[in-house]
Amino acid sequence: MHQRVARAAIGPVALVLLALLMATGSAVAQGTFPNRPVRIVVPFPAGGSADAMPRLISAKLTEKWGQPVVVENRVGAAGNIGAEFVAKADPDGHTLLASAPGPIAIHQHLYAKLAFDPDAFVPVTILSVVPNVLVVNPAKVAANSLVEFIAHAKANPDKLNYASQGSGGTAHLSAELFKSLAGVQVVHVPYKGAAPAVADLLAGQVDLMFENIASALPHVRGGRMKMLGVGTPKRLDVVPDVPAIAEVLPGYAAVAWFGVVAPPKTPAAIATKIAADMSEALKDPAIVKRMADLSATPVGGSTDETARFIRDESAKWGKVVREAKVKVD
Repeated sequence: MHQRVARAAIGPVALVLLALLMATGSAVAQGTFPNRPVRIVVPFPAGGSADAMPRLISAKLTEKWGQPVVVENRVGAAGNIGAEFVAKADPDGHTLLASAPGPIAIHQHLYAKLAFDPDAFVPVTILSVVPNVLVVNPAKVAANSLVEFIAHAKANPDKLNYASQGSGGTAHLSAELFKSLAGVQVVHVPYKGAAPAVADLLAGQVDLMFENIASALPHVRGGRMKMLGVGTPKRLDVVPDVPAIAEVLPGYAAVAWFGVVAPPKTPAAIATKIAADMSEALKDPAIVKRMADLSATPVGGSTDETARFIRDESAKWGKVVREAKVKVD
């Protein structure tokens, strides 16, 4: 009897204490994000555009979060090694992937088998977009306009060749989309990276290529390349006399972009916080100016907006891959 009374009296108190302990334990386990350094993995070498974009906002995020934000390069297999690493990381927001489109929107259409599922990543935000532009070697291609170039290519099927940074990259697919819409046949010459591709275009070993505007513009201004069109839907202020390719080929759009995703099963609340804080950092005037220097436009945006953007890009480039029968080694 006394034991039953004691249990009845102590029971409610014990339940309250148990609930407090469970709540405290849960809070300790989950923590307040971030509760330790955050690592942003870039699956490409240091020094390129993909690497530059997260580094631009890392200091701002470090200041806001009170934790170091470190950019780490894990390269190889066209970005797949770094993507796989992040895909297997703890889904707590402390390991993120900042990548060009390949590993998160294109490779599922190119590779028969991947060690990760690109569609399983949790979209966070888009850092920036950089226009791709069509440039030619003026000593090899006499066309002075996009219309003239298309007419020249149609009159000389398979006699022109174009460089790319590698099979399946955005430059390659930008060219294949162009070929499809223009109805021209131009031979693909893949390189291992942008630097040797640009070098051979300047040397006249290849006739043309699609390249990001930041890299191409100095050569255009120096007269060593001629820019015939930009891949954005509208003309760019920096080159107002160069038409958007869409003016001649309606529906054409091809930009390089750099997005941030989190490991599969990352809680929505964490992804939403990271997206909001990165979007805020991208509005900083110093960062906006630095991106402008790189011919990049900061984007930002919610997780839902980012998910739609990546889904649309994946569908677009997947169609190009299938129709052009793009293969990777």
